[in-house]
Amino acid sequence: MALTNPPVRSDQSDAAIPPPQRLSLRARLALVVLISLAVATVWISNEWLTARYTETTRSRAELRLALYSGNLISELQRNSVVPLLLSRDPALIGALSSSDYATSSQRLISFRDEIGAASLMLLDTDGRIVAATTRESLGGSSRLAPYYIEALRSSDTVFTTTRTETGAYGFAYARKIASGGLNLGVIVVEVDLAKFEQSWAGISDAVLVSNSEGNIILSTEPRWRGLSEAEAFSTVEPQTAIARAVQATASWASLPAEALFSGDDVLRQDARIPFQGWRITSFTTYSSVRERVNGVLALEIMGFAILLAFTFYLISRRATSRSLLFQLESAELRQLNAALSREVAERQKAEANLQVAEQTLAQSSKLAVLGEMSAAVSHELNQPLAAMKTYLAGAKLLLQRKRPEEALSSFQRIDDLIERMGAITRQLKSYARKGGDACTPLDIRESVSAALGMMEPQLKRRQVRITRNVPRAPVMVMGDRLRLEQVLINLMRNAIDATKAVDAPQVDILLTADEKSARISVRDNGPGVEDLEQLFEPFYTTKQPGDGVGLGLAISSGIVADLGGRLTARNATTGGAVFEVELPIFKEEAKNDVTGVEAAE
Repeated sequence: MALTNPPVRSDQSDAAIPPPQRLSLRARLALVVLISLAVATVWISNEWLTARYTETTRSRAELRLALYSGNLISELQRNSVVPLLLSRDPALIGALSSSDYATSSQRLISFRDEIGAASLMLLDTDGRIVAATTRESLGGSSRLAPYYIEALRSSDTVFTTTRTETGAYGFAYARKIASGGLNLGVIVVEVDLAKFEQSWAGISDAVLVSNSEGNIILSTEPRWRGLSEAEAFSTVEPQTAIARAVQATASWASLPAEALFSGDDVLRQDARIPFQGWRITSFTTYSSVRERVNGVLALEIMGFAILLAFTFYLISRRATSRSLLFQLESAELRQLNAALSREVAERQKAEANLQVAEQTLAQSSKLAVLGEMSAAVSHELNQPLAAMKTYLAGAKLLLQRKRPEEALSSFQRIDDLIERMGAITRQLKSYARKGGDACTPLDIRESVSAALGMMEPQLKRRQVRITRNVPRAPVMVMGDRLRLEQVLINLMRNAIDATKAVDAPQVDILLTADEKSARISVRDNGPGVEDLEQLFEPFYTTKQPGDGVGLGLAISSGIVADLGGRLTARNATTGGAVFEVELPIFKEEAKNDVTGVEAAE
């Protein structure tokens, strides 16, 4: 990028410098040295400041690009879990089963207002829209829509991108709704990503998002959508797109849009969006660089002008009238220099305040994350710590009774608990990440026995009657033993806590298996659960303050989902709550012999 220095007006120099014949050789040499020094200083400053401010502009463009990418990912992730939750909604399942959709649209509207999605649609098995947040789409057919076809083919939530008639792109998550092995319909959640185009258009950048095939799906320039990058640039150059973005925001200023946009050079920034191979690209102008450099150069020129005026004053001091004129000019230049210095100081102060605010925001985010992790650690390590306390008390009593061999057994159990606590801390992030990399074939019966062993101290204190029904043959699944035991311990602990007000507390553990899946049911005879919909939400708890933070079931649900299964809850007809863990069977031969059952109390 070529940057030029502002020209020096010759009329000012002619007015200030006396005729050459009146200057001595020493005076002319001093003027030549001063002018050469001024030119060299301005030239070097121009090169150095241009490089520095260009790097600053590039860093800010990279930061904006990271924010844009984060906003897209946040919006997509926030809407991705909605189809899974709505596919399990009893009201929607009942409406599809009975073909009674009188209240379905209103229910979807309430969901949309709560989650902030663009729109929600409920489709039956024929692809007909039977309920929607937009009344105009009711009764329409989406049988040939990609999200309907892909949702029926998959057992998971699918994401589709569709080109609309206006040339824009529509984005939707879809998932089929099934009950009893039958497909009842499809729930569709449309994601509003066009709002980001509007926010991007409010700055002097051109921004585009392309998919894995290289086609532009989001852009501040509407004519770029659906084209490859080369085709888009042949249609509208990036400079023109940026100029149009500036014109769109020029109404707030008194200056015309042309005054805000100068130069044809742009800075390109690319980044990968961690979602289906998407990429985001931005184009930033160098006009701000030129403005900032010119501001500093103006200060330097003013400084050298003051020095030159003072030199002229010394040379022409014999002329009283001209001395007065030079004094007035020097005073004016000093005032202007002071004003410019104050403006620079104010800008530096504003930048310093901005940096402090950014550091404060970053520190607040770190403290928020630290608080969540501290709560999770406290919740997950509570049970092993309680067991360790019981074993320590037992070991102390055994040592007092001169039975060191039995005390060594308690210390060995404490060592096992310490090792397990270390394993639990390594697994605490399972709620925020997708696992499954360390899965191995395991027998669920062993995990049930290990979980009961961990709960043994608490069971002895509470005198809870435990009924365990498991098959005689191994029930093999693919999973992580520690994480599965963590889920079972959470369910057993919740069941025991739910029976605190019951005279004869009882917890039933039932393990069954068929050709496709294995199911672990944990049932208690407590009062049951009032709000099943929010049961698996983080930090939701029905316990008293200090007894729980509401993370156990949320973490357990995430672990079971990572293992390829699901965790459900319901209230039994005879009272109490039933939590069921369903996991896919690993070996075919391990699923045949499930008739023999052993019972232990």
